[in-house]
Amino acid sequence: MSIPLRFLARFLLALFALLLPAVGARPTSAAPEETTITEVAPGVFFRKAQTEPVFTGCNQGFVVFRDHVLVIDANFPGQAENVIASIRERTDKPIKFVFDTHYHGDHADGNQQYVKLGATVVAQERSQPLFQTKGADGFEGAKKNRASEYGALSYEIPSLYFSHKLVFDDGDQRVELLFLGHAHTAGDAVAWLPKHGILFTGDACVNGAFNYTGDANTESWIAVLGAMEDLGVKTLCPGHGEMGGAEILANQKRWFLELRGTVKAGIDKGLSLEAIKDGFDVPFYKEWTGKESKAQSENIEHVFKELSNPKELSSPGKPLGLKSRLHRHPHPHPSQPAVGTVGNKR
Repeated sequence: MSIPLRFLARFLLALFALLLPAVGARPTSAAPEETTITEVAPGVFFRKAQTEPVFTGCNQGFVVFRDHVLVIDANFPGQAENVIASIRERTDKPIKFVFDTHYHGDHADGNQQYVKLGATVVAQERSQPLFQTKGADGFEGAKKNRASEYGALSYEIPSLYFSHKLVFDDGDQRVELLFLGHAHTAGDAVAWLPKHGILFTGDACVNGAFNYTGDANTESWIAVLGAMEDLGVKTLCPGHGEMGGAEILANQKRWFLELRGTVKAGIDKGLSLEAIKDGFDVPFYKEWTGKESKAQSENIEHVFKELSNPKELSSPGKPLGLKSRLHRHPHPHPSQPAVGTVGNKR
């Protein structure tokens, strides 16, 4: 008996709809052993860092403006040198700005490599005390543990800070640095290119088993990911892992929702941290990252502390809409613009 084409078409559409949710959750381990550079849009480059078998650092970006280059994340010192060489292969324009998405060493320890070229390092204002304390301590530790790379290098912290939004616009390229709230760290910020729908997230969003929560507020982080989704992202360049689309934001947010929900269920049953860790299972996580969720003990421990002792953590407050997040700071310091623009349109 033949099946009418219209019924077959309806069946195939229904099957596709059922399978679609799993597509965004598939593991994205295209080339963890390689470092690659992709021109995502004219003059906009994404450098995906090698993570296996050796972790080499963070993903980075660089944007070529009419008369200069903006780098997104400095990386480790050795990797910064490699990035500078890669930029020189593509343009001889000076590197004027480096944007540190947060203070962690794999994103910011290479600042001095750019400063010696005359670049200004930019970051969100809440990251300043983190650079001055945890960042500086980490750098000194790296000088001992990675002496061949760090040697006698000096630690360079950002010299320009902003509160909620700083724009680089020369009429051709437009990059908006946005603070959307406490996520991976208290001072996370992202780089949004509205003309292209491209978002560079730093570690506020990663694509794979790379989440570190030691400086995080995961309740606020979920709201921040929601604000990123509101931007209308077409291409997402994460702090670690492969480039993709807005599905990466959905996967990252789902992990924190299910992580918090699973830990809370255990707490509500009166289980100890060790008992929660022993029985922890979020199947989606393996679908997304290829790794077992139970192995993410650092994430589980941090969320257990958050939910058990909420007063010890900074409160994220009521989630803000995107416009409120960008215009809330009432009295920015002159060197810390709330909403400013760098560059000249022609």
